[in-house]
Amino acid sequence: RRDRSMSARKSLELNNALICVIGDEDTVTGMLLAGVGNVDARRTSNFLVVDSKTTPAQIEETFQRFVHRSDVAVIIINQYIAAMIRPVIDAFEGTSPAILEVPSKEHPYDPDQDAIHRRTRLLLGIRD
Repeated sequence: RRDRSMSARKSLELNNALICVIGDEDTVTGMLLAGVGNVDARRTSNFLVVDSKTTPAQIEETFQRFVHRSDVAVIIINQYIAAMIRPVIDAFEGTSPAILEVPSKEHPYDPDQDAIHRRTRLLLGIRD
């Protein structure tokens, strides 16, 4: 009986898991239109629109807040924005949430900057 309640709780946690987004206006708008957006009773959102006025400190604070939320399964972040807080992202060693770096309309994907791509190459022993 105890195993059932634990598995039911895990299932509930998975069903309520959120995807968070840190990105430019186009990326965040697209994700919100896809149904990713969430604002809870405390007016805490699961997204940050980064523009020219957003500081790296604000991006880092939002990233840390998302990482420490128990209801977050995935953080989607534009790759060029991730580059602004690269040391913080590289220092993250948790298994959850997963951090997915995506290109933006104006900044193409660069596999050399992608932390997952770099770690995979290192684990497979692939060198340039």
